[in-house]
Amino acid sequence: MTLVRIALGASRRSILSLVLGKGLALTLCGLGVGAVASIGLSRLLSNLVFDVGLADPVTLLGGPTLLAAVAFVASYLPARRATYLDPVETLRGD
Repeated sequence: MTLVRIALGASRRSILSLVLGKGLALTLCGLGVGAVASIGLSRLLSNLVFDVGLADPVTLLGGPTLLAAVAFVASYLPARRATYLDPVETLRGD
């Protein structure tokens, strides 16, 4: 799909936003499911972890923030690489 857009003349910025947007959409879905699960399991988990309360802001915000940052980098690097693809050479290789 990306190669077709590049071949049709899409700008590098639109390709970057397309690939990055798909990666971050999956990340946001995962963060949402994780947030619901963490709220549901917070009582069980608070008994297993020392000195962490039910509403510890560092834990509730730090983990998802770190995960989102890693997911952004993991999505950005392939997205940036996709902007430099030559569609003719790539399609020849397939």
